[in-house]
Amino acid sequence: MDCDVDEAQSLGGPTQAAPSPAADCGTPVLRVDGLGFRYGARMPWLFRDLAFTVREGEILSILGPNARGKTTLLKNLAGILKPVAGSITVDVPSSYVPQDHGATSSYLVEDMVLMGRTRMLGAFRSPGDADREAARAAMKRVGIARLAGRSYAALSGGQRQLVLIARAVASEARLLILDEPASALDLHNQARVLHVLGELADLGMAVVMTTHHPDHALHCSRNTLLLFGEHDAQWGATTSLLTASTLSAVYRLPIDVHALSTPSGTRWITVPDLDGAPLVSHIAPRNEDDQVLTTNTTDREGR
Repeated sequence: MDCDVDEAQSLGGPTQAAPSPAADCGTPVLRVDGLGFRYGARMPWLFRDLAFTVREGEILSILGPNARGKTTLLKNLAGILKPVAGSITVDVPSSYVPQDHGATSSYLVEDMVLMGRTRMLGAFRSPGDADREAARAAMKRVGIARLAGRSYAALSGGQRQLVLIARAVASEARLLILDEPASALDLHNQARVLHVLGELADLGMAVVMTTHHPDHALHCSRNTLLLFGEHDAQWGATTSLLTASTLSAVYRLPIDVHALSTPSGTRWITVPDLDGAPLVSHIAPRNEDDQVLTTNTTDREGR
């Protein structure tokens, strides 16, 4: 397989041309082939015939409307659910980071992170000095070392999310699978979480995350997977997939995509017309209005 996705690969939907991602090659760590899942023989398929690859140092964003199987897909990738069809090959240790639904634990932050070492401990074995050092190193890497002695329950949502990421790092995972890591966070904490994930990718970790924010995918992902329904999914270069026409069709709402100059470089933003009339749910063909996404992409930081 080629190093990068040169075309947006359609899995049941129309194929769209895409520019080659600018990021460097990496060794594949996750391969998905013909994947399908449903919650019973008489239930509808959430997705079928999915095929994509994730490489070391890459952040893959998964987008789609509610109830299209994004979390179910992550649970398949993490081994929590067994695929009904197809195969998943994971070549490195992985860790699943669920959504933060609030704090019910009174554990200290350092103990929460230390729990990431559990799978490395034998039966009836307690964490040792090496495990505690690994937990401290994970907290330092994620930028929460100062929170070590705090109660997890007393933290903000953004801080709790970083604790869960640190726990995954402490497990020595090389593939992080995260369910909406920036959901319900304010803009500052969204930026913190994305920055941390970007730093981990720069260290060679692979990241797969779901998000309801196309802006996040445009900021940090070289490739994106769009889930629309059972036979309608596309995987390919983010700059090709996240066009105005495609996003408008996915979310059934008029959406524009614009380049914005910031002190740190060009950023791409999506602007929904919240007063616009609902659109018919189908994937519209590319048109001239989408070309903004294929120009001046050298400033993007997709991984």
